[in-house]
Amino acid sequence: MFEEGGQMLDYSEAGKRGYLLEDFRLFHLKDSLAQKMDYHYHEFDKLILVLGGKVTYVVEGVTYFLQPWDILLVQHSLIHKPIIDPAKPYERVVVWLGRQWLESRSDPGVRLDQCFDTARERGFHLLRPEGDRRLQYMSGIRRLEEALVSTEFAAARLADTLCQQLLIAVNRDILRDGAVPEGQEACRVDPKMEEIIRYIAGHLDAPLSVDDLARQFFISRYYLMHRFKAVTGCTVHQYINQKRLLLAGELIRSGTPVMKAAEQAGFSEYSTFLRAFQSTFHMSPKAFRQSPAAD
Repeated sequence: MFEEGGQMLDYSEAGKRGYLLEDFRLFHLKDSLAQKMDYHYHEFDKLILVLGGKVTYVVEGVTYFLQPWDILLVQHSLIHKPIIDPAKPYERVVVWLGRQWLESRSDPGVRLDQCFDTARERGFHLLRPEGDRRLQYMSGIRRLEEALVSTEFAAARLADTLCQQLLIAVNRDILRDGAVPEGQEACRVDPKMEEIIRYIAGHLDAPLSVDDLARQFFISRYYLMHRFKAVTGCTVHQYINQKRLLLAGELIRSGTPVMKAAEQAGFSEYSTFLRAFQSTFHMSPKAFRQSPAAD
């Protein structure tokens, strides 16, 4: 099974790929396919440990040039895509993490998904372990892989514990030092587009037309439209609608009444929201509220 399986959204170039029905899931993949991936997102969090090959990942407009042993943290709802060079076999371990499981395994003030929040706040989603840390991660991954296929006593419990240990290690390394060693090119950023993306995230309940954003950031409408599409893979309108729908979904699942969730997510007309929501999630807001969060 490929880690990026699934279908595209009907109305947007940014689609939801992959479904997680378990608490967490691990894939160890190696292939030489130049499989073209579109921009997409997940409702679960994802860790990618690169073991070999040449791959570039674009996460919310930031391009990461990954090396063996790099760990990429992709939080739920972040729009991303890999660009795979077929010249070398691409080997990676991918761990999908259900959000309900992460919450259930966390303690007050000690959240296992803190590393994803920290990465998002920094606008930098890469961890590059050095020296012995690489071997420790690989050892932990191998033990987790073995536990997941084992039929011995309490194998499932052991796998659960080992997955928690993996996340504890990632959190500690991210909190200790999330930076990449000097002299190593890790990513390419368009500062202006990154600034705009951050502004959009903090103002989803406000008017966010192309003209509004162009005036706010003192750039031409034409430049904004073309540069934003080149960096994110989406038009400005598609990106904003996508983020508003994801926010509305979060609010609905948290118990916010549907109409209020639509308003707080920036939809001025409920009928427009309803059509977009059903087109995107293929279900009504009520059914979405009752569906598993990890799907």
